[in-house]
Amino acid sequence: MVHPFDELVFSGAVLDRQAHLRADPDALETLRRDPAARVLEAGGMAVAVERSGDGARLATRPVEPGDAGRDLALLGRLGPHLLLAALGGDGGTPLRQVADLLSPQEAGHAATAVALDNWHRTHPRCPRCGAQTELAQAGWVRHCPQDGSDHHPRTDPAVIMAVVDADDRLLLAQGAGWPQGRMSVLAGFVEPGETLAGAVAREVREEVGVDVVDVTYQADQPWPFPGSLMVGFTARATSAELTPDGSEIADARWFTRAELADAFERGELRRPAPVSISARLIEQWFGGPLTRPSDIGAVRAL
Repeated sequence: MVHPFDELVFSGAVLDRQAHLRADPDALETLRRDPAARVLEAGGMAVAVERSGDGARLATRPVEPGDAGRDLALLGRLGPHLLLAALGGDGGTPLRQVADLLSPQEAGHAATAVALDNWHRTHPRCPRCGAQTELAQAGWVRHCPQDGSDHHPRTDPAVIMAVVDADDRLLLAQGAGWPQGRMSVLAGFVEPGETLAGAVAREVREEVGVDVVDVTYQADQPWPFPGSLMVGFTARATSAELTPDGSEIADARWFTRAELADAFERGELRRPAPVSISARLIEQWFGGPLTRPSDIGAVRAL
């Protein structure tokens, strides 16, 4: 039996990032001249992808003369090639749409490319003095030539949690501004001075007015939209009365498995995208996928 988190997108492979090459100040220039190096176009939350049947693969290319004036970042080794991300361009295919069709290694490198592109695009200046910064350490640092400081890619930790009540009902909520029919498990960013479990308890209390216990880690997922690490938990509510805050949460409901199956089958609710850990947290509680009518029908009989 496949565990819901066994094939979690972006989390299925340990990447060979070739980090030792970052210390070489000439690494990128050397790779620009390497005929065996490959380049992945990245930009705007998208990467270059080739679709084939039900699958997909990264559409990499050799280094071209035009890359001489572009910002590049070393992603690592993919198969026999060292892989570079060409930043700031038109990636082509939104990564959210195809991430679950890529191999674990390719999905991991694509997530890295998108996250680095987002960071470089939004952090062009030194936070200390405001001077324009420049790429360093093979694209993994922005260096300030004015004050000599180095700045590293930002990753924002966030918690995401499947909360159940005493009757084993699952809590789903509709975020403010979300379209009708979109509900998911609660999530929120970790604040300074806060543990992960503390963030779970605080977010649930703030957003729906419920206290939780038995906060238990399940899995984590890099989420490069734009640059987070989603840490998944389960938790048990000590009460069932829900009070959506009206600011971040517009509505919240408890669902039994049969009620959730009916809501999906009728189109009342839309299933979270399979690329996200939120879908896996729901499926773990549900006991299987919510993709085939036979699955839904089987659960309705429970």
